[in-house]
Amino acid sequence: MPDRLSAVDASFIYLEDQATPMHVGGVAVFRRPKGGFDYNELVAMIEQRLDLIPRYRQKVVPVPGHLARPVWVDDTEFDLTHHVRRSALPKPGNDDQLHELVARLMSRPLDPTRPLWETYLVEGLARGRFAIITKAHLALVDGIGTIDIGQLILDTSPQVGHRSDGVWIPQRTPTPTRLLMDALSDAVQSPREIVENARAVAGDIFSSTLVQRLADTAGGLVTAIGTAATSAPSGPLNVRISPQRRFAVARTSLDDFRAIRSEHSCTVNDAVLATLAGALRTWLLSRGETVTSSTTLRALVPLAVREDEADETIPGMLGNTVSAKLVDLPVGEPNAVVRLHHVSHAMRVHNDSARKVAAGALRRMSGFAPPTLHSLGARAAGSFSRRIFNVVITNVPGPQESLYAGNAKMMEMFPVVPLVRNQALAIGVTSYDGGVYFGLNGDRAAMSDVDNLARMVEESLEELLSTVRV
Repeated sequence: MPDRLSAVDASFIYLEDQATPMHVGGVAVFRRPKGGFDYNELVAMIEQRLDLIPRYRQKVVPVPGHLARPVWVDDTEFDLTHHVRRSALPKPGNDDQLHELVARLMSRPLDPTRPLWETYLVEGLARGRFAIITKAHLALVDGIGTIDIGQLILDTSPQVGHRSDGVWIPQRTPTPTRLLMDALSDAVQSPREIVENARAVAGDIFSSTLVQRLADTAGGLVTAIGTAATSAPSGPLNVRISPQRRFAVARTSLDDFRAIRSEHSCTVNDAVLATLAGALRTWLLSRGETVTSSTTLRALVPLAVREDEADETIPGMLGNTVSAKLVDLPVGEPNAVVRLHHVSHAMRVHNDSARKVAAGALRRMSGFAPPTLHSLGARAAGSFSRRIFNVVITNVPGPQESLYAGNAKMMEMFPVVPLVRNQALAIGVTSYDGGVYFGLNGDRAAMSDVDNLARMVEESLEELLSTVRV
């Protein structure tokens, strides 16, 4: 019998529409090695590793009549070159052109008749660089059985870390009759499943107790949020969104955040959130929005990794616990240090009261885990009502050592977190090899100035850093 999608995985299939494609992405920028790096090398690298993630050769097939959740089946016509694609910028390509390409690619839903992922090799970047852009559907990446493709292609040394030892032979696709028989068999054991699946397909995904069941089914990767009953403040981030996106980035130094941590007895994560609070404050003011001393924006911070001092000194350490938190960012506070203290207090309250969930499965993941963890963060955001938060912020620590795709050294990595309905902005943050990289994914109409917000992130960090005694 084929594997049936979990309730959480199926929810991301049902939630998807033209304006809200449910895929998470990543943009990795590499230095081209002396021997070069081309499309054929990337295809060969992925081909040699696909046996580690068999789900990437499977597609989603619905059950006739939607009597049960869809199933994963082998794609008997799987074509790797359809999923690994080639693009180029007009030489010498600059970062703005790359970001525009990312925005266009992330605007397009994945083909639902094929395995739900794509990877692009982008050539033509100036200064001897190239980029790899990845897209993977939230239904695909669960962090336990299946990791993100961006995690798969990277190694800690310039060599191929895994080679396939066999030929893949797809299983035959089950007939519609077989799918119906399997669904009826499952319904005997769980008759409520048919009703709930029909409601989900009809768009009633957040009705009744279904949201709670989705959260409970998430494999213990997120915690329930006790304050979910309260609505988030209204504002320009909660609007009807279009299918098109804009993408911008900010580059900062991990040492700067560590200096702020030492000066103000906070965590690096607190400093990141306070920096974003300062940037969002400036952005609101630049738009002429009313900002008072009590103005807040509520952030959903999924999979916030607890930053024990010991963990932060170990490269690539992911910490011991994972939870999803609602944090009211004090964007009305004009003083950067007071903003930081507000954020630190809010995070301490969460750490003291939230139900913690063991993250052993996440800590055992090899390679570059942040792409997978950002996927899980986006999954967490998709499992909660959009009325309770204004913006999603995923912040995932990465290894503080160089990583490679083949012989090409990765220089930067920017997450691309998907938007959900009526959410105009999502922010992903990843630390890597001494840098902290912000990826800002915004609705093209509502966030036409997302590049200004990215610049404000860097300015907000400078403001906080100016409070550190030399």
